[in-house]
Amino acid sequence: MRYQVCAVFQLVAVVAAVLLFVWGVSITFDLQSDALLSLGFYDSNPNKAESIEAAKKCSLSQVCPPESFPFHIWSGAAKVVGPKICFNGKIIMSNVLNNVGPGINIVEINGERGAVEKFYFLNMESGDKDQILSYLREIKPGSIILAASYVDVTQRMTDEMREIFEGMGSSMIKTLNSHDSWVFAGKVGMKEKSLFEKLVVSDPKTNIYGEWPRVAELGGCFPAIDEDNINAPETKGKI
Repeated sequence: MRYQVCAVFQLVAVVAAVLLFVWGVSITFDLQSDALLSLGFYDSNPNKAESIEAAKKCSLSQVCPPESFPFHIWSGAAKVVGPKICFNGKIIMSNVLNNVGPGINIVEINGERGAVEKFYFLNMESGDKDQILSYLREIKPGSIILAASYVDVTQRMTDEMREIFEGMGSSMIKTLNSHDSWVFAGKVGMKEKSLFEKLVVSDPKTNIYGEWPRVAELGGCFPAIDEDNINAPETKGKI
C-alpha cells in the first residue's frame, strides 16, 4: 500500500514538472515574440516555412511585414575586420567586397522603392572635412541611411556632422567617442528618434579587442517611405 502511494506521488510530481516546463517555455516564447514585434518583425506563417526562407534575407530570423525592408548591420572589429551592411537580402558593403574603410561606412537608399543609390565610406581618419560635410548635406530628404563604424569615426567629426545625423533620427551620435562601435539606420528628415541604433562604448575594463569593444550589431525591418524621390544612379567610392 505504501509503495502504491509513493508511486502515485512520484507520478504526480513528474506530471507537475512537465507542465511547469511547458509553461516556462511558452512564457519565454511569448517574451521573445514581443521583443521581435517591437523591432518590426512578424511571423506570417504558423508552420515556420516562410520564416525559415526569410532567414536568408540578411540573416533575419523573422519575416518583415509588407511595405518594409529587411536590413542587418555589423560594425567593424578593431582594425582587423571591416563592417558589413546588408539590405533587402543583399550584402552592400563588406570586407569581402573590398568597399569598406575607416570611419563611417554609409549606404543611401531610396526610401520609397528600396533601391540602393549610393554606398560610400566617409574617411574620418584622413579625409577632407569639407568634402565629408558636403556629401552629408546633399543626401536627399526621405532617403533611408544605413551606417556602420570602423576603426575611429571621431577624428574628422564636427558638430554640424553630428547634427546632420541627429536629423536622420540618431539619438547617440553626440555621445559617440573614439573607438566606440556604432551602427544606425535612419531617414533624412526624420522627426522622431530612430528605433534602430546601437552604441557599444570603448572601455578598457570591458573591451575585447584591446582599444576596441565588441562589434555592434543591429537588424530589423525599416518601413518604406511614402514620398517621391529623385532617381540617382548607383555609385560607389570613398571620400
